[in-house]
Amino acid sequence: MSATQDELETGPAGPEARPREVALYDRCFGMQDGEPVLAWRYDQNPHGRPVLLLSGQAQNAVAGYACSPRHALSHGDEASAATIGETGDVMTDPDWRGKGLFSALDHAAMAETARQGWPVVIGLPNRKSEDLFTQKLGWKLVGHIRPFTFVLTTDEGARAERLRAGRKARLMVPWTYWRGTMRRGKLRNRAWGKLNTLAISAFDAAVDEVARDVEKDFSFMVRRDHAYLNWRFLNAPSKLFRAHGVYDAEGKMQGYAVVQLPRRGEPTGYVVDLLARDDVAFAAAMDGALGHLAKAGASVARAWAVEGSWWEGRLRQAGFRAPKREDRKAIIAYVHDPEHPLGKAALEPARWYFTDGDRDDETVG
Repeated sequence: MSATQDELETGPAGPEARPREVALYDRCFGMQDGEPVLAWRYDQNPHGRPVLLLSGQAQNAVAGYACSPRHALSHGDEASAATIGETGDVMTDPDWRGKGLFSALDHAAMAETARQGWPVVIGLPNRKSEDLFTQKLGWKLVGHIRPFTFVLTTDEGARAERLRAGRKARLMVPWTYWRGTMRRGKLRNRAWGKLNTLAISAFDAAVDEVARDVEKDFSFMVRRDHAYLNWRFLNAPSKLFRAHGVYDAEGKMQGYAVVQLPRRGEPTGYVVDLLARDDVAFAAAMDGALGHLAKAGASVARAWAVEGSWWEGRLRQAGFRAPKREDRKAIIAYVHDPEHPLGKAALEPARWYFTDGDRDDETVG
């Protein structure tokens, strides 16, 4: 650490800064995949370019801040459609933490998102940074997300994962597996003979119509058009996502589900996104998602949901089990325009359509 804080420069990061961004990303997260991940996240997003800021010197970045754009709308009303932001790669070199760099970057990022007219920015901070955001930087704590788990087998992987919810949950794995099997059977019976579930390698414009139908029921929802879904999942660098479409007898799309396969040697797969026109399509999509993860060798399926939301209710009905009460992450919001429909809706996340696919991280876990 040769420079002092006064010698650092803070400002927007253009394409020429990518090597410094990649090096900082790899240092902060202990990865070696910054090049493809940041190219995907920053350059290929069909909803636009992120707000990117770096602190450092000409050849070395020591702190960075990314706020990614998402096209969203409220209750399907096109007049409410706007670009909102979601914080993502917020990173500080370990040698420079605790020196106020993050606070300066956050202030600069919020000023820039306000200048660009984004009515609100949301984030999912870790526990270490939650207090900094909400107590010192002007963000509001608006809710929490929690991980729900569906037991797919009774093996050691399932028991280890349920131990996260306590010793009793581990001991009850056989019962939880049986209960989940019964719930999944109800899902299958509901859709049997009515809809078909097929693997898809790319989303097409048919999904846009499904999304338009679903948007009407939610006060805050990221626009799920086919370009966005292909970028978010099927073109993601990890190659861990798989999608299934749900179709009626005439071949018309009624919904879809996206899963994240378990990483090598890990027992957990994820139901990361799901869209359905009605309860029957939901049943077909969820049964297909769980079946795919089981065939891929997952011991459990997991999905995070906003507390009190529609998605949480559907996960519980499908047989997913709740975690410990304290196992949750904060949802925070920085509202620039409190009169905008999305600025208002941001304060009530239980009314959002929000799945793991709406998180800025490429993968879950």
